[in-house]
Amino acid sequence: MASPSPSTSISAVADSKAIALKAEKVSVYYGNNLAVKDVYLDIPANEIVAFIGPSGCGKSTILRCFNRMNDLIPSARVEGRILFDGEEISGKRVDPVELRRRVGMVFQKPNPFPKSIYDNIIFGAKINGYQGNYDELVEGSLRGAALWDEVKDKLKESGLSLSGGQQQRLCIARAIAIEPEVILMDEPCSALDPISTIKIEELMHELKSKYTMVIVTHNMQQASRVSDRTAFFNAVATDTGGKMGYLVEYNHTQEIFGNPKEEYTRDYVSGRFG
Repeated sequence: MASPSPSTSISAVADSKAIALKAEKVSVYYGNNLAVKDVYLDIPANEIVAFIGPSGCGKSTILRCFNRMNDLIPSARVEGRILFDGEEISGKRVDPVELRRRVGMVFQKPNPFPKSIYDNIIFGAKINGYQGNYDELVEGSLRGAALWDEVKDKLKESGLSLSGGQQQRLCIARAIAIEPEVILMDEPCSALDPISTIKIEELMHELKSKYTMVIVTHNMQQASRVSDRTAFFNAVATDTGGKMGYLVEYNHTQEIFGNPKEEYTRDYVSGRFG
């Protein structure tokens, strides 16, 4: 299959909905290597948007742009504009710590702190100066992550004692506890068994009424099940032997999987490459 020339004009499909996050001609470099080129995306509020595509196409790199996690990589440089609630997140007035409170993240591998379940939940809230009732916060967050009934009698036990699926829901509860507006999820189910994966997917649907969610997944069936819109990324080989990712197509999920406009999207979702 021949490599395409990455498009620089793919825009979002946002209808008339409020936009939570907007990427305008976003490119990401690691040192001198261009990792992702010219991404345009509108993420509507209270929807689930899935990023799909083969390895090395920049899905996670773009995801990390939304809460400036790439700032933590010394060689990384982001060009273009990313707006959150209409404000450019790279502006001098934007505190990246506060941004990451408002745009939370759940990682591929469950990463509870080596603390009790209770202390895992209140950790971020404490740091952010929470003045409310911690018991209520813990219960509310665990209920929000559909975990309360399973752990309510062992809140003082280590979060590391839970199963993998429970640990991931604990991490989601921990993210919820600091009252974000957006939750980013980077392959949240890749380390989980099928039953735990179903629980996480059901939880995503429940959380959508309160939060905007962006999920990176290699599982196309998962993307088709949980997301409202899907962005398909691909990559081309570079002269230096690396890969450069780009956005091929972004649309309502049923269109991406049922009636894609681009040949590369059609080939990927039909399993011809990836």
